[in-house]
Amino acid sequence: MYNVPPPLFKQGAPARVKVFIFTMVALALLVADSRLHSLTPVRLAINFVLYPLQRVALLPRDALYSAGDYFSSISSQEEEIRTLRQQHIEETLKLQQAQQLAGENAHLRQMLALQQRTPVKSALGEILYDARDPFTRKVILNLGSQAGLVPGQPVIDDMGVVGQITRVFLFTSEVTLLTDQEQAIPVQVLRNGLRSVAYGRGHAGSLELRFVPNSADIKEGDVLATSGIDGIFPAGLSVARR
Repeated sequence: MYNVPPPLFKQGAPARVKVFIFTMVALALLVADSRLHSLTPVRLAINFVLYPLQRVALLPRDALYSAGDYFSSISSQEEEIRTLRQQHIEETLKLQQAQQLAGENAHLRQMLALQQRTPVKSALGEILYDARDPFTRKVILNLGSQAGLVPGQPVIDDMGVVGQITRVFLFTSEVTLLTDQEQAIPVQVLRNGLRSVAYGRGHAGSLELRFVPNSADIKEGDVLATSGIDGIFPAGLSVARR
């Protein structure tokens, strides 16, 4: 029995000669391409043919990158919105106190000293839902003791005083609105400094100034602000408008 050589070596030149020839051809092509750039059109044609396949192969990767960029952008925008809202609340506090100071300066210029105002430390929260008791005016916030809230703290928005924290849990807190019948807040008229106490009436949108004589200098459009004498609500926060 005889060993039959592979078909490649049955005819023609020996394998070593073929390897030498192919090597020389490869070297010649390399030299020609590096010197004369003769293979550039071939390379461009191959790239043109393979480009659609490359794009299809990269589609999953591009989709993952796009999804990551999208969610990262949303998270960044939400954080920026929260920061801007916090800054807006703090600037509103400063503006309201500045308005109150301007009113007092016009009416109490001769006083020896004005009540000292201290910066208000605030925490930004959201209303989750109304309290279940239909006979009270209360809401639930999404902040609790973990955010440093304690009973008695005032609650404000960009319009002024909203109410007061009456109960605090770990992650939520109960806020009794100014319009609740059990709520009262010391106020003064910005225009002339007249002091009084505003009481809730049990329904939205209105307060009541009790024990004020008919001759009191209160006009339509007067702004009521916190007087600060209770030591709970900082002075100069908007409460209501007549």
